[in-house]
Amino acid sequence: MAEKFQMTQKGYDEAVERLKYLQTTKRDEIVARIAEARSHGDLSENAEYDAARNEQASNEGEIVELDYKIKNAEIIEETTDTSVVHIGSKVTVYDPEFDERETYEITGTTELDITANKISNLSPVGKALIGHKVGDVVTIVPENNNPVYTLKIEEISLAK
Repeated sequence: MAEKFQMTQKGYDEAVERLKYLQTTKRDEIVARIAEARSHGDLSENAEYDAARNEQASNEGEIVELDYKIKNAEIIEETTDTSVVHIGSKVTVYDPEFDERETYEITGTTELDITANKISNLSPVGKALIGHKVGDVVTIVPENNNPVYTLKIEEISLAK
């Protein structure tokens, strides 16, 4: 049985749009760059050609991965429940070791964006937070053999 990828409806719609873009616009742009680079002659020493072919391989890999995730998507019902952490929650946590607060949005794997503090429900922090309430202290077990640490949940709200 295929692995399921949990997504919000918004995340699913964004993934479908991204896939269409990669399969049409971006694919066409890369093909045009390859054709242009070929017209310059000797391909053995043509950096533009090599770069375009590498980008083509990367694009095709992303298409295959995104297509697989879309085909195996499990759409998560949106909820207004803020009593526990779930996909779609915005969670403010306190790290007592570093005396720091951080706010994360819990998303499905296709929606994560570290730069915007959107973390996957399958990440170590996401996994630890799911199902917990305000006031709970959760233990984070990093995948890279770093020491475990704790976070205290201070606030749960709905992501916009």
